[in-house]
Amino acid sequence: MRYGPGGVVRSRRRGTVAGMNAKNTTNPFRFGMQVDAPLPGLDWLDSARKVEDSGFSSLLMPDHFEGQFGPIAALSAAAAVTTTLKIGALVFGNDYRHPVILAKEMATIDQISGGRLELGLGAGWMRTDYDKAGMNYDRPGLRIDRMIESLEVIRKCWGPDQFDYQGEHYQLAGYDGMPKPVADGGPPIIIGGGGPRMLGVAATYADVVGVTANLRAGEIGPEAIADSAPDAYDTKVARVREVAGDRHIELSSLTMATIVTDDREGQIEGLAAMFGMPAEVLSKSPAVLVGDVDDICDALVERRERWGFSYVVVQADAGDGFNEVVARLAGS
Repeated sequence: MRYGPGGVVRSRRRGTVAGMNAKNTTNPFRFGMQVDAPLPGLDWLDSARKVEDSGFSSLLMPDHFEGQFGPIAALSAAAAVTTTLKIGALVFGNDYRHPVILAKEMATIDQISGGRLELGLGAGWMRTDYDKAGMNYDRPGLRIDRMIESLEVIRKCWGPDQFDYQGEHYQLAGYDGMPKPVADGGPPIIIGGGGPRMLGVAATYADVVGVTANLRAGEIGPEAIADSAPDAYDTKVARVREVAGDRHIELSSLTMATIVTDDREGQIEGLAAMFGMPAEVLSKSPAVLVGDVDDICDALVERRERWGFSYVVVQADAGDGFNEVVARLAGS
């Protein structure tokens, strides 16, 4: 990656100003890190400080029942020891929490952080969460219906007035949610999706749309892997833009495998064999980032040109090698 006057990003491969005039490039790059427990060698509070000091825009947590810290308590603590870092879940499973309770907890964190919350909300997808907790795993459409109602309730909780709500899944009478978030209307909403309906919901309601593989199978298996191919993302982003119309939204991608390495070809071949996908196809999937810093920067610029992905979220195992990518691209 090369940089011209004023930090303009230039592609080393094409020698042109990359992404500046692309139709889908409307937002500067920013980066999030998804963290489920303390980073290696650190406690949780120092982990949050390190994510902030490394230049990331946000610290985000998954919301599952096994193998991670409790997100509400952990995000509260992270909010208290950072000053600029945005915090949130990617994403809260709606079926796990009543919207009145979630609205209260999130508004409290927003107050603690001085308005740095990003609320990620999803319909719930991982079948093992439901099975192991003894919860009903309803059909996807029902879970999505419930999530839409929950989002409506949360927004009313964050509004200025007492309200009633009579939905199919939630009923409230004379409720006035407290506390209120810092900003009128509440913090930004993140909704992710991989199927046509969920992407349409995200494009209608969310400030940030996270485009993912379709997880209707309840696991990251062959169906989800096949749905991570680049042409699948073409269809997904087209759906979002069709529904969003003139709404200004931020498009996000979650990278499931980030490997900073000088052996790009070898690592791609290994991942391709593992996932049963042609190496050329896998290398261009937004779910994967592999290569040296220049390779990764070029790939992210190209993906922003093609799909509009400006909010890039990586897993904690991206390691310190990814920090140079953040330093080069954040804000450009």
